Amino acid sequence: MAEEAASAGGARSAALARPSRFRWMVLALIFAVYTIAAADRANIGFAMPFMRKEFSMSNTQAGALLSLFLWGYALAQIPSGLAIGRFGVHRFFSWAMLLTSGFTALTGFSNSHLMLQLSRLGLGVVEAPLPIGVATTINNWFSAREKGFASGVFLSAVKFGPVIVPPICAVIVSYWSWREIFYCFAIPGVIFALLWYWLVNERPSESRFCNREELDLISDKTIVRAERGAAARRDLGLLDKLIRAEKAETLDTRAKIFGSWDIWGCSLGYAFQLGISNYMLAWIPTYLITVKKFSVAGSGLVAAAPWIGAVLGNLIGGYASDRWFDRRRKPGMIFSAVATALTMYALINSPSESIAFAALLFVTGLLFSFGFSAYMAYPMALASRETFPVVSAIVNTGGQIGGACAPLAAGFILDRFGWDWVFLAMAGASLLTFLVILTVREPLT
Repeated sequence: MAEEAASAGGARSAALARPSRFRWMVLALIFAVYTIAAADRANIGFAMPFMRKEFSMSNTQAGALLSLFLWGYALAQIPSGLAIGRFGVHRFFSWAMLLTSGFTALTGFSNSHLMLQLSRLGLGVVEAPLPIGVATTINNWFSAREKGFASGVFLSAVKFGPVIVPPICAVIVSYWSWREIFYCFAIPGVIFALLWYWLVNERPSESRFCNREELDLISDKTIVRAERGAAARRDLGLLDKLIRAEKAETLDTRAKIFGSWDIWGCSLGYAFQLGISNYMLAWIPTYLITVKKFSVAGSGLVAAAPWIGAVLGNLIGGYASDRWFDRRRKPGMIFSAVATALTMYALINSPSESIAFAALLFVTGLLFSFGFSAYMAYPMALASRETFPVVSAIVNTGGQIGGACAPLAAGFILDRFGWDWVFLAMAGASLLTFLVILTVREPLT
C-alpha cells in the first residue's frame, strides 16, 4: 500500500511539474485578433471598384486613398512603440482594437471622398499599436527557440485576413452594397478586444494561467539546463559566412538603436517587401475584374489564392528559421527576395484561365512570405526586452512607409504605362531588398 501511495504521489508530482501551455492560447488569440485587423484593412481592396464608381476616382486617386491608411499607420508606429515601451501593452492594445472597429464602421458611413480619406487615415493611426503590441507580446511570452514560429503564426494572420475577405465581401456585396462590408467587419474586433483584456497579461509571470515550469521554459531556463556544456548553436559553415553571422552587441539604449545599420537595413528591406504585399492586397482584385474579366464571385476566390499561399509560407518560414537555420533569420529574407522578383516577372505573362492564374498567385504568396516572419524576429536577437518595442516600431515604420508608397506608385504607373510596368517595378523592388539585406549582419546570441 505504501509503495502504491508513493507511486501515485510521484505520478501527481510529475503531472504538477508538467509545464502549462497557455502561451499557445495567447498565440491562438494573436492569430484571431490580427486576422480581424488584417481583414479591416484589406476589405477596401474588394470594395474599391464599387467605391470608385460611386465617387468617380481615377487610378491615382484610388491609390492615394489606399495609401492614406498606411501613412497614418506608419507615422504612428514610433510614438506607439515609445508609449508601449513606457506603459506596457495591456493599457493600449484593447483600446486600439476597439477604435479600429469604430473607424472600420465609419468607412461604411462615408458619404464623401473627404470622409473616406479621413476614416482611412484615422484607421491607420488607431491600428498602429497593434503590431508593436503583438511583437512585444511574442518577445515576452516565447522562448528564443519559439519566436520565429510564433512570428510566423502572427504574420500568417496578416495574410489570412485577405484570404477570408474576398469570399465574404463577395457574399455581402451580392446581397447588399459595399458599405455593409465595413459594418460587418467592425463587429468581431469589439469581442476580441474584451477577450484580450481579460486573458493576456503584460508578461507570463503575471498570468494566473501559467505555472512555474512554463515560465522556466519561456525564459529558456529549461533549455539552458538541457544544453549545459553544449554549444548554443550549430555551426552552419559557408552559410554563416555568406550571411555574415557574428556576435552582436545588445541594443539596450536608444542611442545604440538609432545608430544601428542592422536595424535600419532591416527596416528598409521590410519597406520594399511590405510595399509589394500591399500592392497585391490593394490592386489584385481590381486587376482580376478589369483586366482578367473575372466575375465578382470568381475574382473573390482567385484573389484569396496568394494569401492562402502566404499563410503557409509564413508558417513554414517561421519554423525553418527556428529549426532548420537554428534561429538565423537572413536566409529566409534572402530567399524570399529573389523568389519574389521571379514571380513578379512571371505575372507579366500570367495565364487567363482562372485555375492556372490562381495557382501562380498561390505560389507567389508562398515564396514571398517564406522570409516575412524573419523581419519581425530579426530585431529580437539585437534588442533587450526593454528596448524592443522601439526597435520593432522602427522596423515597422519603414515597412509601413514602403507599404504606403506602393499602392500610390502603382496607381501612378497604371495611369501612364500599364500593368506590365507595375509588375516590373515590384520585381525591381524585391531585388533591392536582396541587396539591402546582404549589408546587415546575422546576430548570433
